[in-house]
Amino acid sequence: MHIAILTFDGFNELDSLIALAILNRVQRPGWRVSIASPTAKVQSMNGLVIEAQSTLEEACAADAVLVGSGKKTREVVADAGLMSRLKLDPTRQLLGAQCSGTLILAKLGLLNDVPACTDLTTKPWVEEAGVAVLNQPFVAKDNVATCGGCLASQYLAAWFIARLEGIEAARNAIHYVAPVGEKDDYVTRAMANISPFL
Repeated sequence: MHIAILTFDGFNELDSLIALAILNRVQRPGWRVSIASPTAKVQSMNGLVIEAQSTLEEACAADAVLVGSGKKTREVVADAGLMSRLKLDPTRQLLGAQCSGTLILAKLGLLNDVPACTDLTTKPWVEEAGVAVLNQPFVAKDNVATCGGCLASQYLAAWFIARLEGIEAARNAIHYVAPVGEKDDYVTRAMANISPFL
């Protein structure tokens, strides 16, 4: 099971790295989560440089793909060469997008007639791409999910785990990362957000 997190230059650390950490709470043979980038290294919006663990082409062959966000997403969608490398297919993959990553799915035509969630900054661009934006943190239909707000990444990660490994695995992953003294509240909130879409 390979889950690739698409991470572009200017990425938001909260989106890619929180999802990476939560998804890696699943401890089973063959479970792999990778940062997939168009270049060997990418720099975050705050100057953090990380190395890619897989290519965009490997991500397109993954079982699940999470599209992270960042301050250069409009540059990504304007780059025809880069966008042509993204051969994503919801008939064979789970797909999810965080904040401005929703714009990438919209421009790839993967949100046709599907409402989406995104952050407040990206909302007008997603609407301009012809996608209705909901005022909620998470939504999914079939194999495609979107979320809005940096800390909604926990919901997207939990949805991926619930779909791929089961609800109990998702509950356990959120429980592990939740603050001490608030674990039950976090698990309850996360499951309330994703359960209608499982």
